[in-house]
Amino acid sequence: MLRRILIGLVVFVAAIYVWNASWRVSPPADAHIELIAHRGVHQTFDNNGLGNDGCSASRIDPPTHDYFENTLPSMRAAFDAGADIVELDIHPTTDGQLAVLHDWTLDCHTEASGVTREQSMAFLKTLDVAYGYTADGGATFPFRGKGIGMMPEFKEVLAAFPEGRFLVNFKSNEEREADMLAAVVKDDPVWRGEIWGVYGGDPPTLRAQQLLGLDNAWTRRTTVDCVLQYAGLGWTGYVPGPCRDTLIMLPINAAPWMWGWPNLFLERMRNAGSRVILLGAFQSGDPGTSGIDTVRDLADVPPAFDGYIWTNRIEVIGPAVKGVSPDQE
Repeated sequence: MLRRILIGLVVFVAAIYVWNASWRVSPPADAHIELIAHRGVHQTFDNNGLGNDGCSASRIDPPTHDYFENTLPSMRAAFDAGADIVELDIHPTTDGQLAVLHDWTLDCHTEASGVTREQSMAFLKTLDVAYGYTADGGATFPFRGKGIGMMPEFKEVLAAFPEGRFLVNFKSNEEREADMLAAVVKDDPVWRGEIWGVYGGDPPTLRAQQLLGLDNAWTRRTTVDCVLQYAGLGWTGYVPGPCRDTLIMLPINAAPWMWGWPNLFLERMRNAGSRVILLGAFQSGDPGTSGIDTVRDLADVPPAFDGYIWTNRIEVIGPAVKGVSPDQE
């Protein structure tokens, strides 16, 4: 009896393995990678121990360029380096505009203080967005004075890059941000084509998806639900609801735990109307969005990967993936 149970168990495990084997399918013939440049070309920083309210500008890596996140030059440099999509962050202002800045407050990057959304766009335009950058613990601030007036209003971004595509990050849970985004498109419908997708807080993300008819809209909650539910149920071939008709942000060190990774998993997601955004390795306690940021990281991306790569170093990853240098674009 015990022998029969063991044989049955072995057969069952083998059947699960075969049913979820990546080699059962081949990548699609038209498989290709698209690159999402997080914050454009920007000063990178050490996330370790930063916390949700930590100041990234006070711990940047030794600078290798003079671009600042979420500015027009940084976005232009990202597209030139091979970005297909540039991610940016927006905040409503007291005079009814949408400011492009990552931080909830002004204290970290600029010389001012206070909550970003409690200011007017006119005031924000007077600030130096590079004021707080230091790579040596405050001994020097190499970019002070070089970022004055460089915080863009969202309409400026759309006007500057008529052929660009942008992923908009809502920094709050306020539905009104989606209404403001829709109003921008209503003022100039041509700009709708530049808004590739939205993500962030549930209320503005879901409302923007409805108002703008966006295919690419997702929230952190749905992403986590998808990964956890598929890890538990995907061995059956079942694709849970949170994994359907969406974009799935998947850390590269979690990907091997997805049933059928890579080819079968990606096919199941495609059949469910979804695609995958491959992130860098997830680390406990890291509040930032890790990316595929080095050529070594690229070695972990499956051959013929069909999806998106999220990177904080588009100036490195773009040329490595697309075989071009920025001056060739």
